[in-house]
Amino acid sequence: MERGETTRGETPLLEVQGVAKSFPGVKALQDMHLELRRGEVLALVGENGAGKSTLMKLLSGIYTADEGRFFLNGEPLEVTGPKHAQELGISVIHQEFNLMPDLTVAQNIFIGREPRRGSLFLNERALNRRANELIERLHLPLEPKQVVGNLTVAKQQMVEIAKALAYDAKVLIMDEPTAALNDAEVAVLHALIRRFVQPDTGVIYISHRMDELKVISDRVTVIRDGRYVDTLDTQATSMKEVIARMVGREITSEARPEGVRTGREVLLSVSGLSTKALLKDVSFELNKGEILGFAGLMGAGRTEVARALVGADKVESATITLRGEQVHIRNPADAAKHRIGYLSEDRKQFGLLLEQEVNANIGLSSLRELFQSFGFMKDKAMRNKSKEYVSTLRIKTPSVEQTAKNLSGGNQQKVVIAKWLVKDCDILIFDEPTRGIDVGAKEEIYKLLNALAQEGKSIIMISSELPEVLRMSHRIAVMSEGRITGLLSAEEASQERVMHYATLRPDENPEDAAELGLDEPAVIGTPSAMKAREK
Repeated sequence: MERGETTRGETPLLEVQGVAKSFPGVKALQDMHLELRRGEVLALVGENGAGKSTLMKLLSGIYTADEGRFFLNGEPLEVTGPKHAQELGISVIHQEFNLMPDLTVAQNIFIGREPRRGSLFLNERALNRRANELIERLHLPLEPKQVVGNLTVAKQQMVEIAKALAYDAKVLIMDEPTAALNDAEVAVLHALIRRFVQPDTGVIYISHRMDELKVISDRVTVIRDGRYVDTLDTQATSMKEVIARMVGREITSEARPEGVRTGREVLLSVSGLSTKALLKDVSFELNKGEILGFAGLMGAGRTEVARALVGADKVESATITLRGEQVHIRNPADAAKHRIGYLSEDRKQFGLLLEQEVNANIGLSSLRELFQSFGFMKDKAMRNKSKEYVSTLRIKTPSVEQTAKNLSGGNQQKVVIAKWLVKDCDILIFDEPTRGIDVGAKEEIYKLLNALAQEGKSIIMISSELPEVLRMSHRIAVMSEGRITGLLSAEEASQERVMHYATLRPDENPEDAAELGLDEPAVIGTPSAMKAREK
């Protein structure tokens, strides 16, 4: 029997029947249905706010359903809490991390199940050995003794994956597990999933990356506005059909942008940007009205460039010229004064005040300039501006008074974007702008970025999704090991060409790779060489 195939009348591994869940002002789920067969990967898709994460929290015991029933192996299922769910064989990887940043990788993986000497003392050596065995088996780029708080978002996600797979799970629920991973890391995860799936196990896989559903899933269950819509066989269904059911409308992809025309005004010039930890002599220019994409594998230094540029990380050396004048940016507040806005990949830690309302978050960056007068707040003006951007960006919230932590991940991201749009920055740095955002909302953000560029805004876009970088960028800076190894125009960029330079060591000489369809190598090295290539 093939993976995911079931015989007529076989009891599903997991069933959800008629489930409903409400929160103050929001009906998250209504008459929800789901069936996970034995030995299959079931994709669960829907727009942000459709109810996917709520359903997963019900299955993991974080929430209790108002109505409906759950069944595991045909038996009624009542989960009293996350630990009980794990004991029943239900392991969940949530979209929002559940890690202890001050503990090590090993301590996080086996929290509450640490090997001990006697009844009191932790056996640190045995703990690290067990963690290392798991890490090697999963082929993850982690070390047991690394402190989790010092890891990148992508590596923290890998710790979550290792923690979930450390249990003897029968049902593995993965909520956006690849949102922070690049293509190579996604392939590693998919290989892990295939090894996990057996005749007595199954996976519920939530993802907004439509391209990976064909690769990893057997069937796709679609939900919209908290209701079940349909379940489709993956191989017999086009992703266009899936998307149409998700959003209730057809999504059309726009053509890739044309390359930047010569003679455009250079708004930002960065030369010799270096940091002690990673970056070495990074140099590039950003033109007015341009979307400059940054591509590369995890650890290449893309986020580090953004953080160094806005003063969030200490810079060893750099010459930064803005609007023709050399500037010194010491911290993000300085960057904001120079009308440079940075949207971090970790919106919860660096982009939002989670306990504050949407209104306060949107107006935060422009508080002094727009919404204060002689020490008094202009509450009405700020609420009106917030409502304007809630409408423009289609942020799903009962009101601008809603607390930011109660919004879905995609809507939280839109609030961060709104904050910097209110600031009216000339340069916007988007680090993973569509991470954890559904396909409908992605299209809206793509249109927004293009509209901003057409208005003359300059955008740096960092993304782990190569098709996104190719689609949106006028030019692409490719990084490897802390250096820019290539700069490509939209016309000459391709997935093969980008990946060639993303995997090229900075000290290697570029080679003509006929098998990649490269007529000649992309520019490697100095900004002057790159500029000469463009001309």
